[in-house]
Amino acid sequence: MGSIKNLKKDINYVLGDVIEFALNVAHSKNDVKKADSIIDEAIETFDGLIERTNAKYTVKAKDHFKQIKTDLETKANSLIDKINEI
Repeated sequence: MGSIKNLKKDINYVLGDVIEFALNVAHSKNDVKKADSIIDEAIETFDGLIERTNAKYTVKAKDHFKQIKTDLETKANSLIDKINEI
């Protein structure tokens, strides 16, 4: 299992890239307002995942962090799908 520090970096990089992609697509289509809700959702996801990473876990550590990684991947994919619909 990787370190908690690396998990936090992954969360930061992935959601940062999603926000950057949303801004790039919105600017290329001259419609930044559509990206605002996606960016807000990405920030809320970031906050939630970091909070879960810092929280005391009730199940085995490996299972706890594996679920966070799975949730990150699922949420990032759904955000990218929303960006592609802009």
